[in-house]
Amino acid sequence: MAKVAFIGLGVMGYPMAGHLKTRGGHDVTVYNRTGAKAEKWVAEFGGAHAPTPREAAKGCDLVFACVGNDDDLRSVTTGPDGAFSGMKEGAIFIDNTTASAEVARELYEAAKAKGCGFLDAPVSGGQAGAENGQLTVMVGGDQADFDKAKPAIDCYSKMVGLMGGAGAGQMTKMVNQICIAGLVQGLSEAIHFAKKADLDVAKVIEVISKGAAQSWQMENRWETMRDGKFDFGFAVDWMRKDLGICLKTANETGARLPITALVDQFYAEVQAMGGKRWDTSSLIARLENAEK
Repeated sequence: MAKVAFIGLGVMGYPMAGHLKTRGGHDVTVYNRTGAKAEKWVAEFGGAHAPTPREAAKGCDLVFACVGNDDDLRSVTTGPDGAFSGMKEGAIFIDNTTASAEVARELYEAAKAKGCGFLDAPVSGGQAGAENGQLTVMVGGDQADFDKAKPAIDCYSKMVGLMGGAGAGQMTKMVNQICIAGLVQGLSEAIHFAKKADLDVAKVIEVISKGAAQSWQMENRWETMRDGKFDFGFAVDWMRKDLGICLKTANETGARLPITALVDQFYAEVQAMGGKRWDTSSLIARLENAEK
């Protein structure tokens, strides 16, 4: 059992922190910008809540965070009320936010200057993966810090891998999002085409999902996509944030991402349709909306 803090109790962080308590048996203190959410978590899982990230991190062996973006991450780590101000020497900060590799490297250096460790550890698997403790975690940082933190990370994950030095976890998450963007667009077009061709979509998917076209997106989203239901996970707003990071990084590294750039614009059209909070499978709505 370790003394642990968790900062950020959104749709991902809330259950992840819960698994650290229930599966890991850790002594967990939580912080959330909206205090009522922290109070609710404590009422459900036990542990304690703190008024600032600094207070939450005091005396902890491991400090986890899952917030919105680079600026949110800086706000909960640096400054007088940030977690870094409260962390003891030798403690490790594990950042589950999907953010830029740039901020990961920046905070890695800041943590090291205070005698602490820092791991960028973005996750994949969505809200359902967080709730079921079945996330995939892509980690960047030092081997020694990874080895110390991994048993706790295992509480909410099914796969954890150290991908390289600081920033490598975020870079790997970018690869993940690039893959998903293309897959969802391809599946959207396929289902749209099948419907236009008067095929039975269920029968089509039953057959092709056993062949080379199979994917997680197909297995888990085809039916809701066919039925025009888009409240099953990762929101379009979040995906556009992630793809923006991918495209910016590609520009810096010289990588060419023509399909990713195109799908990003398709998601912008979904946002304009009122789908900011729809899940990422809503790309099909853009195709079907064009007919109206």
